[in-house]
Amino acid sequence: MWLGQVPWAGRHWALPALTVLAPSSRYHQQQGRRHKKVTDWARQMVMQLRRWLPERPLVLVGDNGYAVLDLLHCCQSLRESVTLIARLRLDAALYAPAPTRQPGQNGRPPLKGPWRPPLKILLDQADVTWDSVSVDWYDGTTRIVELTSQTAVWYRSGKPPVTIRWVLIRDPQNTFDPQALLCTDPSADPTQILEWFVLRWQLEVTFQEVRTHLGLETQRQWSDLAIARTTPVLLGLFSWTTLAAHALQKRHPITQRTAAWYDKPSPTFVDAIALVRRHLWLASEGFSLSVADPRLCTKTRKVIRTG
Repeated sequence: MWLGQVPWAGRHWALPALTVLAPSSRYHQQQGRRHKKVTDWARQMVMQLRRWLPERPLVLVGDNGYAVLDLLHCCQSLRESVTLIARLRLDAALYAPAPTRQPGQNGRPPLKGPWRPPLKILLDQADVTWDSVSVDWYDGTTRIVELTSQTAVWYRSGKPPVTIRWVLIRDPQNTFDPQALLCTDPSADPTQILEWFVLRWQLEVTFQEVRTHLGLETQRQWSDLAIARTTPVLLGLFSWTTLAAHALQKRHPITQRTAAWYDKPSPTFVDAIALVRRHLWLASEGFSLSVADPRLCTKTRKVIRTG
């Protein structure tokens, strides 16, 4: 999904752009096929996006399931690297950068430097410098959090080492547990990394909107081909509706639907889909019952006006 700012909504929306069908390991076991992990699909999607957009800066945001060394190494090793941000375990094995190889030194080049203490130990150390920053939070407000950040090498035996910037976050009010993020761009600003990660919540909002208003996961067919066709179309319909509403609202302002118990500060997807649907009904002759008299239609004018 593309995380883009929607001006008339006053916040970022996550617009689906590319989907793949990733069956579970149980399904592949029943079919007698080798399982392909979600991170392998993600790596293939990253390479496809980079092929489509060879010069565009790409910043990917995922949960802790995408904090996998193979995927991180793939993002860094592309000719035009892709920045990946994900959660990082507080007990991850971190090391200093590999020392510079000296002239005449024998043996294989070192992959990492000295071991560094896990991030969970830094939470109890008094000599750690914490910066208090203001960031845009999940509910649209601004929140004060404390963070500290450094670069390190994340390494595990048998896997390629990856240079990352880690960001350790804690809440002065103790409303959430300390957590850590990683970024494959060591030069990225720690505050920007956190704000990028907060935007990931919009993916969950999109899934909920598509389930509620477009019928995702309610289709009755269960074959692979039907799922591979229907689900991407429904997700793509969310993006198309948002873009259509963006074009229409320049001439026809979006009407916010509210209720006595629900006062919305800004338009939501239900307002966007009502605007698009209303204009499709007005422009379509499919609801007319008479060619001679287009006023005879299956929907009343009041319904068309209200969407």
